[in-house]
Amino acid sequence: MTRTPLTTSLDGYEVWFVTGSQNLYGEETLRQVAEQSQAVAEGLAGMPVRVVWKPVLKDADSIRRLALEVNGRDDVIGVIAWMHTFSPAKMWIAGLDALRKPLLHLHTQANVELPWGEIDFDFMNLNQAAHGDREFGYIQTRLGITRKTVVGHVSNPAVRQQVEDWQRAAAGWTAARTLKLARFGDNMRYVAVTEGDKTEAELRLGVQVNTWGVNELAEAVAAASGSEIDALVAEYEELYDVADELRAGGARHASLRDGAAIEIGLRSFLEEGGFGAFTTSFEDLGALTQLPGLAVQRLMAEGYGFGAEGDWKTAILVRVANVMGAGLPGGASLMEDYTYDLVPGDEKILGAHMLEVSPSLSSQKARLEIHPLGIGGKDDPVRLVFTADPGPALVVAMSDMRDRFRLVANVVENISAPDLPNLPVGRAVWRPAPDFATSAACWLTAGAAHHTVMTTAVGVEVFRDFADMAGTELLVIDEDTTLRRFQHEVRWNQAYYRLAQGF
Repeated sequence: MTRTPLTTSLDGYEVWFVTGSQNLYGEETLRQVAEQSQAVAEGLAGMPVRVVWKPVLKDADSIRRLALEVNGRDDVIGVIAWMHTFSPAKMWIAGLDALRKPLLHLHTQANVELPWGEIDFDFMNLNQAAHGDREFGYIQTRLGITRKTVVGHVSNPAVRQQVEDWQRAAAGWTAARTLKLARFGDNMRYVAVTEGDKTEAELRLGVQVNTWGVNELAEAVAAASGSEIDALVAEYEELYDVADELRAGGARHASLRDGAAIEIGLRSFLEEGGFGAFTTSFEDLGALTQLPGLAVQRLMAEGYGFGAEGDWKTAILVRVANVMGAGLPGGASLMEDYTYDLVPGDEKILGAHMLEVSPSLSSQKARLEIHPLGIGGKDDPVRLVFTADPGPALVVAMSDMRDRFRLVANVVENISAPDLPNLPVGRAVWRPAPDFATSAACWLTAGAAHHTVMTTAVGVEVFRDFADMAGTELLVIDEDTTLRRFQHEVRWNQAYYRLAQGF
């Protein structure tokens, strides 16, 4: 079987820039429309996803055909639309109804400042976006089209940032729609929040979630050759501060080689199956010698999604966040709110997991260690030990609410951690917005999961755009959140999402 390494880069994607007009204006005006729309598209050069200008759209058939072409191109992840002049919106009905990719409505114009002393009716005839886009906005709302609206000139950094956020969300949405997720074993017994409707996940999010016996993975691990293990161990010693007992000649070196074999086998299984995300469970390890820790950490850092204890919903979020943050500092990882520091006025959250936190959250050199694990019934696992860098972060959870998936996002600030000499795992310490009590009360009110993705690469606006594209509920806990208002939003959403689904 062919092995295909996972790709997280945004380089292969395109966003098409389309401009609306009509044949009423004559060739000279349409020539200027084309020139100016090309200039606006070029003003978006240097974005994470390449913006490709397309010829001006002037009739319903060309609009519909472009929408169908976009739908059929896997590399085209969205459309930016601008009505330079006045494009009668009934021309857009069939095309908008057919479009299945994310849409951004850019309400802009060719010039920043008006040349007041030169304005005549030829100028007014050409520069009509102020009401042409209003016509376009009406038909989008009339048809119930989900889109992002960005207002302002493309030279404005705030406008460019909004477009970039949307591009990253569109890339994350594309990744979800094409994601294959391998579950090794089931979710942890008796746990509620890691359950969920996998059929609905494929319908709503596009993710294929299926299970493989853990011993199929064990067979791939057993197939790792001595030379492959030697090479990977040498890579570990180059990249990490490896504990002496794990080095060649050390008392626990065989455990490091077992960890390397698990990474080789797991990687080969994922590549051969075309999987971009996976889960494991400490309750189902089969013939594996140890619970995968180091391998999981490294694969997440490369862009794979992962969920512990069979939590496939969090694995989806980790993969999506990795794609959306491609090329940015920071990373994305499985995370779990583990325990609290409840000193009044200085409350903090210590987040960690048994083994599986991605080193992409830290810019420091991780230490590679081995320690006992009180669950799983296997040999002591190897793992990377580090603390996430201080700075802004976001934690996001996905819960199955029976009639929909709910995303809950909390804006947090990672801080420098106290010394943790007896906690040999990857970890993060943070303060949640707006404050600890409000954050925790809102999280519990929402029924949000205890597993999350922590991302230090993208912010909440990217997840807002992603949720809109997915038609998925998103509740945000940030600096402006109050518990009472949040409780009301949960109730309103309960009614809205049930009505929006129809009968």
